Amino acid sequence: MSLAKLGVVVLDCPDPLALARFYAEVLGGTVEDQGEWVDLKLPGGQALAFQAAPEYVPPKWPGPDGSQQFHLDLDVPDLDAAEKEVLALGAKPLDVEDRSRTFRVYADPAGHPFCLCRIDLV
Repeated sequence: MSLAKLGVVVLDCPDPLALARFYAEVLGGTVEDQGEWVDLKLPGGQALAFQAAPEYVPPKWPGPDGSQQFHLDLDVPDLDAAEKEVLALGAKPLDVEDRSRTFRVYADPAGHPFCLCRIDLV
């Protein structure tokens, strides 16, 4: 028996609405703006939340003097197509040089690292 259940993953950022809209374009879902807190309700009942952090400093990836803090793995059937879309939405490549791998690493517009991971959808 667990002590708790995960409610939501919350990302600190300078502009919660802008970052929620970025992830809504990537993952789908509905953005619910509450000012300094914005929820992204995802299909299937999951959610991400975004919280205003005026003194926000983006994580460093990779960085010996900083930590990535966390990252999201986003499963996609086609890495090239997904890469084109996230770059158009404002993501920045962090580690995409090795095209033989099953994942590529990017930063969202606020600097949080995330991976596009190739999976075979059945």
